[in-house]
Amino acid sequence: MTHPRRPPTAQQFVLKELRHAITTGELKPGTPIRQDALAERLDVSRVPLREALRVLEAEGLVVHEAHRGHRVAVLSMTDLREIYRIREILEAEAVREAAARLTPELLATIEEAQRDVERAGEAGDVTAMAEANRRFHFTLLGACGMPRLVRLITTLWDATDAYRALYYGGTDNRERVVHEHRAVLDALRDGDTESAIGHLDRHRAHAVDTLAEVLEG
Repeated sequence: MTHPRRPPTAQQFVLKELRHAITTGELKPGTPIRQDALAERLDVSRVPLREALRVLEAEGLVVHEAHRGHRVAVLSMTDLREIYRIREILEAEAVREAAARLTPELLATIEEAQRDVERAGEAGDVTAMAEANRRFHFTLLGACGMPRLVRLITTLWDATDAYRALYYGGTDNRERVVHEHRAVLDALRDGDTESAIGHLDRHRAHAVDTLAEVLEG
């Protein structure tokens, strides 16, 4: 879980390590966070660890229970469906605005992210695929010229990162993501914004349906 280069402060270091462990599935939903063991493992005091946990709790990635301590948040399917529904509404607006600003250079950057998604998917590297997937989506969304909207969408993404790692664990799911991304790119190249939005809607719906099978099963 430790990386060679630390961010400037102990809190940032711990926050980065914990977020990485959660978003890659190393710490799965519901996993207790043992502060003493974690502080020793990361070679930090309890102070920056507590500060990092407060940040993650505010983001919805961690929850605290009296007399039980912290654990990785567990989202119900009701929560997941609500988050993805809100994303559908907000991201449609962002894509419409971004498509009007789409340049050849921006499209090339999205295509580069997609190539990284495909390479990571073929290698079964869930961590790299999740990172490239985020670049794919947020390169497009970030072009909307509405930073507050992008921040709202980012918050929704952050709340479900642990489940994204769970989804990418399946080979069929990784292959589906690749095909869905390609369809979005084709629509963007053709200047068909509404088709791109439709593909993104189906992209999210497939993820939710698959996660429902896993979590409710």
